[in-house]
Amino acid sequence: MTRLVDVPAQFDDRSFDQFAGAFAEAAKDGGRLLFDAHAAEWASPYGLVGLLVAGQAGRGGGGGGGGGGGGGGGGSTGTEKPLLTAPTQAEVLTYWARAGFFREAADLFEVHGRVPKLKAQDESDVLLPVTPVRAAEDVHAVVSKIQQRASAILASELGLDPKATMGFAMALSEACQNIVEHAGTGGWVAVQRYHWRQKLGRRVVVIAVADAGVGFRHSLEPTQSKRFGARWGDAAALEAALIQGVSRFRDPGRGQGLAGIRRYLARWDGKIAIRSGTARIAIVPKWDDDVPLKDGLPPFPGAQVLIIIPEPESTRK
Repeated sequence: MTRLVDVPAQFDDRSFDQFAGAFAEAAKDGGRLLFDAHAAEWASPYGLVGLLVAGQAGRGGGGGGGGGGGGGGGGSTGTEKPLLTAPTQAEVLTYWARAGFFREAADLFEVHGRVPKLKAQDESDVLLPVTPVRAAEDVHAVVSKIQQRASAILASELGLDPKATMGFAMALSEACQNIVEHAGTGGWVAVQRYHWRQKLGRRVVVIAVADAGVGFRHSLEPTQSKRFGARWGDAAALEAALIQGVSRFRDPGRGQGLAGIRRYLARWDGKIAIRSGTARIAIVPKWDDDVPLKDGLPPFPGAQVLIIIPEPESTRK
């Protein structure tokens, strides 16, 4: 039997829990999954990489049953690809293609709908199309590919100090490295710039990283569960990783990745949010109204990281 998973019309971090709930409900009974995106009107990089994670987990690969130890969404155990109905709006379809989504989706889904073949063109506001990360070499390639272009954007458009561009490369590298070290499987990263009129009236750069791996709870459980005792779970694992800088590695100097990102974002009034299993944690800047910690969310495989770097208010024109 085919189980339907609706993709939200406005698919981003705000509607992600709705998608995760639909995925968890559909996946628990087994059967082939059908991801219906025909009515999609817009998707952020976070939505696109999250959809790829669901496709990977829905085929039974990539640790879909782990969800960070939070019962993360299961998925069929066969080799049959999930189905995906592509957006019907031409501009949405074109953006998904330009953002590199369909290139990655071809290996995960049986895609239904007319997917545009793009000619070589300026990627406009797509700084880094959806790009796979499976090994440390991929992280280096991603960072070197984007560093020069992103540095120009950060300095000229967001008006950030050139020193901030070094921190941006670090933040991107550490977010990707998290996949390699903790996920136990591959994942994806995408970077885009926006003029965020509704929330900020400012330009922003957004980094989205997602994987369908074991999640934070499972990764940190061997070293941290006893310390937290009855409190141990997805939320405690995220708190340990982001707030306390805990790592599964005992080596001195390890585990500073997320802490380093946090310090960098604090200097530039940025935001980071991490979702894993049934919990989500965020460092919330003053311009945002997000909730710092949520628990009891619909389970979802692996981990999803969102980083937002805004244009400083002092540079607004």
